[in-house]
Amino acid sequence: MGKPNFSDEFKRDAVAQITERGYPVAEVSQRLGVSQHSLYAWKRQLAKQVSSDAGKDAEIRQLKRELARVTEERDILKNGPRLSPPVQGRNGPCYGVG
Repeated sequence: MGKPNFSDEFKRDAVAQITERGYPVAEVSQRLGVSQHSLYAWKRQLAKQVSSDAGKDAEIRQLKRELARVTEERDILKNGPRLSPPVQGRNGPCYGVG
């Protein structure tokens, strides 16, 4: 008989019973028919996934801030002050800002 193959959703639910609902590992293990060793392994596995997701979230926030800054700089340069065409004055062409 081979080892049973549990879905990711089943594993998440089993770990949630331990971490979120506070049930003892031994009780969850017995109730679900899963070894305690498997529950601890799933808990470790899910903890790694959560920490890598947090790192990705931080990078996304940083990139969004940078994009907003660069977009603002571009808009300032694009819509910034423009030189008016030269106006003929008494002493020759005069370039005004406007």
